[in-house]
Amino acid sequence: MTAWELTRHATEVGMAQLPAHGSVPRWALDDLHESPFWSVTRTADELCIICAWEDVPGTTSAVGPFVVFSIDGPLDHSLVGVLAGLLDPLAEAGISILAQSTFDTDWILVPSPQADQAAEVWESAGHKIEIEEPA
Repeated sequence: MTAWELTRHATEVGMAQLPAHGSVPRWALDDLHESPFWSVTRTADELCIICAWEDVPGTTSAVGPFVVFSIDGPLDHSLVGVLAGLLDPLAEAGISILAQSTFDTDWILVPSPQADQAAEVWESAGHKIEIEEPA
């Protein structure tokens, strides 16, 4: 098994759902709050936005907050089983996640109340967690 180094980011994020053919709202594009990453994904059925939890309006259908963990990368695109190796122990511990991949790495969003437990599970499995200092 490969031991991975992950960074636990300081800013919590949320995931909002909007109508599929709507415009990306201004609140999703503004950098009012520092976020480790944000994402806008459109499918035939929805527009999904991941951004700083503080930026999601209370009138929007959303889930969160989540603590963001990133795998220190960049990761080679030919690697196999990276997420499986990190997510299997969380599944065994009953911890739900959201995962997002970017060109350089993978991002794992853990419900905030379970973030400490997730870090403990990973450390017990031999992974290292670095904690980002708040901005």
